Amino acid sequence: MLDLTTIKAITLDLDDTLWPVLPVIERAEKALDDWLGRHAPMTAALFSTPTARHEIREHVMRSRPELKSNLSAIRREAIRVALYRAGEDPLLAEAAFDVFFDARNRVTLFGDTVLALEFLSSRFPLVALSNGNADIRRIGISGYFRASISAQQFGVGKPDPRIFHAAAGAAEVPPDQVLHVGDDAALDVLGALNSGMQTVWVNRADHLWVHADVPHETVTTLSELCDLFPG
Repeated sequence: MLDLTTIKAITLDLDDTLWPVLPVIERAEKALDDWLGRHAPMTAALFSTPTARHEIREHVMRSRPELKSNLSAIRREAIRVALYRAGEDPLLAEAAFDVFFDARNRVTLFGDTVLALEFLSSRFPLVALSNGNADIRRIGISGYFRASISAQQFGVGKPDPRIFHAAAGAAEVPPDQVLHVGDDAALDVLGALNSGMQTVWVNRADHLWVHADVPHETVTTLSELCDLFPG
């Protein structure tokens, strides 16, 4: 059970907590493919093969392990490698990535997100905490947050306790006074529990909980999360 009396700040996951991420990535991939089709057709043909796309990403991960938490850098380097292998200009990688990243930040918020952010931010400092590369400023919700910490910015991602503790530091409270809210059972809930935080699991898709440690509370919407707090 949540102890609401100790909560002084809230950290929030982004992808699949505030918006569905799969449609976003699919649109961004399509925007990238269309751009490459116009500016680098041989690379577009190479990227059209899922096996080749996967192999290039794996190559980048093996050859550039320092990028493992930086999804933007991995994506940019994969595009560069593909351009090189296709015999086209690797310098196009930056412009191609910009097309992808612009589309990646055109998200469609869940219907309960804005009201929940308004409610929660009026009561607590909020910190965005994500392993992804979404930019809350581009998305237009940065005004609700005290800070935003991502794995690519910090160097390690969830479930590493260090990134949770950094988020608590950004909110200027100790971890045991933070409530972490997210959709991923392992990365969000177990990671936060192991970092000394209280946790709420946002289970929009009715998944089964399969771990020994359990969240302090489970909700199916952000509206239910807000309902946990007294008016």
